[in-house]
Amino acid sequence: MADVTGRMLSLLSTLQSGRSFSGDELARRLGVSPRTLRRDVERLRGYGYPVDTQPGPGGYYRLAAGRTMPPLVLDDDEAIATLLGLASLAATGPAAAGGLDAAATRAYGKLDQFLPARLRPRVASVRASLETGAQETPPVAAEQVGLLAEAIDRAEVVTFDYTDARGGRSRRRVEPYRQVHHLLRWYLLGWDLDRADWRVFRLDRVGDPLRTGTGYRRRPLPAGSALEYLRRGLDRIRQRVTLVVAAPAAPVLDALRYHDAEIEAVGDRRTRVTVSVDSWRWLLLHLAFLDADFTIDAPPDLTAACRTFAHRLLSATTPGPSR
Repeated sequence: MADVTGRMLSLLSTLQSGRSFSGDELARRLGVSPRTLRRDVERLRGYGYPVDTQPGPGGYYRLAAGRTMPPLVLDDDEAIATLLGLASLAATGPAAAGGLDAAATRAYGKLDQFLPARLRPRVASVRASLETGAQETPPVAAEQVGLLAEAIDRAEVVTFDYTDARGGRSRRRVEPYRQVHHLLRWYLLGWDLDRADWRVFRLDRVGDPLRTGTGYRRRPLPAGSALEYLRRGLDRIRQRVTLVVAAPAAPVLDALRYHDAEIEAVGDRRTRVTVSVDSWRWLLLHLAFLDADFTIDAPPDLTAACRTFAHRLLSATTPGPSR
């Protein structure tokens, strides 16, 4: 019975990924015969899980969507990971009505209602023992993220009001390509039809988004990914710096945890850091928190500014004649 239960949970967890699986693929994943797989699928149906089947060549098994589902099946680790993910998202704003943070807060409180009885005590214990530090971020509406996701999936033009960094307002017509979550901000990457170019929009500055019903042919993105394109734009006005720090990667990563830095361990006691900075002042501030020796490879104007400041510090701390 224990083997059957574990096999059923594995089957259900696989089907809940949302994709279709051939019978051969499912049988290999679970390590069972096709006959055992068919029996397990029938058991799932008997428990109320709607499994669709397409027989013959090209056939598949798929968990049907859009129907009433029995309790959510998660193993212990998945339940805790889900709870921690919701707690982290709930801590990113003031829980404004309609925001992602507010939706996460509600889901956080309801999670035990959708879990099997066996997991409810564990989840309740984690929830009671957990506090999450707030990280205030601009609010983004859950409805807005969902609307844009549908437009991206259907290759459909959207319109919205947009407020830029200087406060200027405009109405945009955009072919949406991807939504990106990066450094606690949400972005939309799309082709701006009126400007005939790719643009990145902060979602917290997007207002009144509407799907138009007008389709479009997808364009090739001039980057390996939407995140890469976003980083290029953010780095356009920044200077790229490479550091080698005489410290293990873990404390370096902790000191730079809120910044888009590439961190690579070079042996046990040295770490290479590649980061784009707005100014040399930002760089010096974070280097002070590292409390370790380092070398800087940066553009000449940045290294000259660091050298000048170092002389000032040395002069300020060198004992001189009393006045």
